[in-house]
Amino acid sequence: MRYGRSERPPPVLALPCRHRTRSSGGETRFDPHKLEITDKGSAKMVRICCLGAGYVGGPTMAVIALKCPSIEVVVVDISTARISAWNSDQLPIYEPGLDDVVKQCRGRNLFFSSDVEKHISEADIIFVSVNTPTKTRGLGAGKAADLTYWESAARTIADVAKSDKIVVEKSTVPVKTAEAIEKILKHNSKGIKFEILSNPEFLAEGTAINDLFNPDRVLLGGRETPEGQKAVQALKDVYAHWVPVDRIITTNLWSAELSKLAANAFLAQRISSVNAMSALCEATGADVTEVAYAVGRDSRIGPRFLNASVGFGGSCFQKDILNLVYICECNGLPEVAHYWKQVIKVNDYQKSRFVNRVVSSMFNTVSGKKIAVLGFAFKKDTGDTRETPAIDVCKGLLGDKAAISIYDPQVTEDQIQRDLAMNKFDWDHPIHLQPMSPTAVKKQVTVTWDAYEATKGAHGVCILTEWDEFKVLDYQRIYDNMEKPAFVFDGRNIVDAEKLRKIGFIQGLAMVVREEKACSLSVLRLCCTVAMDSQAHELEVDELQHVV
Repeated sequence: MRYGRSERPPPVLALPCRHRTRSSGGETRFDPHKLEITDKGSAKMVRICCLGAGYVGGPTMAVIALKCPSIEVVVVDISTARISAWNSDQLPIYEPGLDDVVKQCRGRNLFFSSDVEKHISEADIIFVSVNTPTKTRGLGAGKAADLTYWESAARTIADVAKSDKIVVEKSTVPVKTAEAIEKILKHNSKGIKFEILSNPEFLAEGTAINDLFNPDRVLLGGRETPEGQKAVQALKDVYAHWVPVDRIITTNLWSAELSKLAANAFLAQRISSVNAMSALCEATGADVTEVAYAVGRDSRIGPRFLNASVGFGGSCFQKDILNLVYICECNGLPEVAHYWKQVIKVNDYQKSRFVNRVVSSMFNTVSGKKIAVLGFAFKKDTGDTRETPAIDVCKGLLGDKAAISIYDPQVTEDQIQRDLAMNKFDWDHPIHLQPMSPTAVKKQVTVTWDAYEATKGAHGVCILTEWDEFKVLDYQRIYDNMEKPAFVFDGRNIVDAEKLRKIGFIQGLAMVVREEKACSLSVLRLCCTVAMDSQAHELEVDELQHVV
């Protein structure tokens, strides 16, 4: 492979503020306020190691390497296949702009390796970006975060570290996780000092590189001790290479950990709110797009995350809200837990409502009928299928014995088959622990690499991802090659409903835009009331509110 090597280049000049000292035992230890001069008189490079080469670790470290050429960054993972992919021309994840960033840095100051222990030992700052899946058994099953991989990472760090380290939580973790990690490291430290920081990611897939280049904020949480604040400053200096200082927020550890969960809960809440309104709009004849637009014009509310759809997906929203629910229950806050649980319930309701609309519109049965599914990723500009609404929709249709033909420009057939065969929450475990696709699913599902092939001979079309190419498809051509009557169900509100009517499609649009306008104003008033009332539920902690 072109960039398959993991050898490092000769040391280059480090930042003036990054220095090292030697301990009494002769080991080189990281100290952000002192300079170590090597025997040859040159300053030594600061080294960052990231455990986990996934959707967060890979892009984040690539951008740090690009923006900080004087810092060496190594991304490690126990999956040799994933590391090989990062060292190839076909990266393991799709993200606009990621290829260019990796190619500029790989082999210079960005490296990908499966030699986990070596690079942990040599690093000054260790980012931990491993999976924190929802527990599937035992205490807290179905809600609590499973910290097995995090604990394993902490024990590995303690075992192989030979010098003081700054350990950074990059994964989304429950509040007080840092305290547990500190205990593991402290009781296995062999005299080595560790400082734990929380630096949650706020990336949106599809725009992750731009989010990293121009973040709304970078959040750093640390202990309120002299050593903790020095560690915070050391990491702050890394981000300050390209992030304006006023966008780098520092808090205590617990505020930083909770802020990530709170931010995702607030965003998911908005989606469930507008989806709940979409059901009311359909019942009353109001237009949900008009209602959402009018509500979003209120400067107190804003327009973001107010697009009615088949539901939210992705690796974070549901998992983080379930975790938040569990934390509230454990802290004796059942009313708060119930409040956030409703966000998930509305999302599940929206997906089942979509399936029910498809079946009922098509004469109350889809048995033996071909249904074309356009889009399988949970959103456009990503190949990520974790918790995508398409899984639940497809399973619902398969349960009614439909024959499904799926097209997504970035999701492979193997991934689709695997997703449809998995049990809930299995997706967040390493691939070798995930179930293989059963033959029964493959018999009912076909995957194509062309939208027109997927829709050929279909009785209905379901649009489940808002890919831009779906907006400009030749729907006359699609209609001509479908069984009649031809149905279309737009789960993302991206096609021109009136245009499709004129072509001849039966309006089975699940998020249907109706012609009647009489009720829009009354629904708008109700929606505004709900939105304003929801402000009463916002957290009152000034620091947390500012971060979110």
